[in-house]
Amino acid sequence: MKELAQIASAVQASSTMAIDALAKQMKAEGVDVVGFGAGEPDFNTPDHIKAAAVQAIDDNVTRYTPASGTVALKQAVCQRMKEDCGLDYKPSQVVVTSGAKHCVYIALRALVDPGDEVILPAPFWVSYLELIKMVGGVPVVVTAQESAGFKMTAEQLAAAITPRTKALILNNPSNPTGMVYSQEELAAIARVCVERDIYVISDEIYYGLLYDGVKSVSFASLGEDVKERTILINGVSKSYAMTGWRIGYLLSNEKIAKVMGNFLSHSTGSPSSVSQAASVAALNGPQDCVEEMRRAFEERRNYIVSRVNAIDGVSCIKPQGAFYIMMNMEKQLGRTLHGELIKTGDDFSAALLKHGLVATVPCSGFGAPSFVRWSYATNMENIKKGMDRLEEFLKG
Repeated sequence: MKELAQIASAVQASSTMAIDALAKQMKAEGVDVVGFGAGEPDFNTPDHIKAAAVQAIDDNVTRYTPASGTVALKQAVCQRMKEDCGLDYKPSQVVVTSGAKHCVYIALRALVDPGDEVILPAPFWVSYLELIKMVGGVPVVVTAQESAGFKMTAEQLAAAITPRTKALILNNPSNPTGMVYSQEELAAIARVCVERDIYVISDEIYYGLLYDGVKSVSFASLGEDVKERTILINGVSKSYAMTGWRIGYLLSNEKIAKVMGNFLSHSTGSPSSVSQAASVAALNGPQDCVEEMRRAFEERRNYIVSRVNAIDGVSCIKPQGAFYIMMNMEKQLGRTLHGELIKTGDDFSAALLKHGLVATVPCSGFGAPSFVRWSYATNMENIKKGMDRLEEFLKG
């Protein structure tokens, strides 16, 4: 048989999905595993959003919609971005997709030709690297150290740009670090992007989950020349606990939006009509549900950070957004824990799952091999149980 496509064959499976699947399999077998793997809120979708979906079904809103989304949802997106971020977009500049991950792929499809370079600050969400490769792009990883708050500087960005650079992927707030760029830091990065004429795919899916009074600053808000070069990504998954509804959206200049819409028309077609109706209710409806979840996440963050930093041999810095911590486990490298030699973060996570019954995500796939990601998108009881098990596990 002939060989499979080289680009497709080079794509690696998502490490976050793999850990989550293994933990769920163990649970199904009756094993008492505590999961901190997948980035999925444990809250239920708010009732008024579910009611809108039921009403849409009753009203037979079950047919194809325009490939790039319904007018009603595009209008709701524009209104929400205006209220929350001070951004002015027209519905013709909005493209709705089947989840924010799909947004990243469509954005890369619109911008990147084979051989084009895409700058990717590390630690990065595991899918970014593979998505760049899936479109034939060349990832250029720029490592942001823990000592720098896991944030890439404008100077690092400028040094990484070459004549082949087409775009930067910027995730703010960040998965996996939870770090948030300040307006000054973003402005410095934006100046480089404008001066060197590169696009920015700004993934702001966690913008509603910020702590300690930190305010959201959208990259596209930093000036018209910046906005013109920005593809802004957002969605309903994280802020509204709607991961399974699979609705993400992009905002860009009209030329880029048209290209992305054309691509969708020949690939996935439209997102779910019922999910779009529910998303209209999420964006247009009361936002107190978002604040309730945000406050719960902040309480959980405070607890898990204090517990990790009280345990000898591991540590983490305090994130300002999203719902993850990056646990530094470098001091565990070379140790033998419960008969397992810990050479890498992957070894640590595997041993912790096997012997501690705690599922975490090793950050080798995130460009940070000495770290392990914990998601605190789970209830406080599980967090306390997980921390107790980690403490016991590290005793060897």
